[in-house]
Amino acid sequence: MDPRRIIDLNIEEIAPKALWFNVLLVVGFALAYQFFREPLSFAFSLTGIVYFLVGYVLLIVLHELFHLIGFVVFGKVPVSSLQYGVNLSMGVAYATSDQPVKNRAMRAVLLLPFWMTAVVPTALGFWIGDQVLVLLGAMLTAGAFGDFLMYRELRKEPDDAWILDDPELPRLHVYSEFPDSRTS
Repeated sequence: MDPRRIIDLNIEEIAPKALWFNVLLVVGFALAYQFFREPLSFAFSLTGIVYFLVGYVLLIVLHELFHLIGFVVFGKVPVSSLQYGVNLSMGVAYATSDQPVKNRAMRAVLLLPFWMTAVVPTALGFWIGDQVLVLLGAMLTAGAFGDFLMYRELRKEPDDAWILDDPELPRLHVYSEFPDSRTS
């Protein structure tokens, strides 16, 4: 069965937009932190840089892990259908399932990592006074740029449409009926 629509992200096209989004968010979050939490205080240290780099890698891994959790919790797919890895040629980490899920579930799968790896660290950073966490939250918000674009496109589809995530490309296949995986 052929999909009735394919939602495709062109990484080369969205990368410059995502970079600018990232820069604006980091500046905006840093300014907000300075305004609300610690006016006119900013410092660099080797410990802070290592904390940021380790935190960034950890949150990227968690971002993808939360996609997998979303597939299981919202999409009700078996754990055996999950795939996780890094596509070095595209410069992206990925998490997917070879099982189709309903559109409503896929939208939750797309946004769960944003809430858990961007909103939670940012809120926690403001609460405990940790600027590195606030900046990590900004970076992970920007890191969800592709997820936001996919989510926006899926909102145009009915909730009961079936969505199959492409295992190799940032692409979603939209079906009106449950797709037979042998013919996709």
